[in-house]
Amino acid sequence: MKDSRIGESLWSVWEGEGLPITLSEAEVIYYTHEHVDIENEVVRRALASSIQRDGISLSLGQSFRMIEQSVVTLGASTTFPSARIPTYCDENGETLYGDMVEPEELVPTTFVEVPYVD
Repeated sequence: MKDSRIGESLWSVWEGEGLPITLSEAEVIYYTHEHVDIENEVVRRALASSIQRDGISLSLGQSFRMIEQSVVTLGASTTFPSARIPTYCDENGETLYGDMVEPEELVPTTFVEVPYVD
């Protein structure tokens, strides 16, 4: 269980589908609802802390190195009524599979592909 810190609930591990992956060596993908600036110190610290607490890295320093080599995608996500997992959409509402999502069903989402680094 994650401990309670400022920004603790900002980032979650992406377990959805349809996100076009940029890094073939991505260890994990994190996401947060809303478009956030990954260069913002509070945002970076929250992500680094999540990476460490989730056991992806051994230290905050390693987490920050991982963030430095990450790929950020600003997009959107939705959960279709017939599905229980979220689906990536581009900002126009199109999924990887060509489905179109109504604008009111889109949630702005920031995705961060985090590679493993020593």
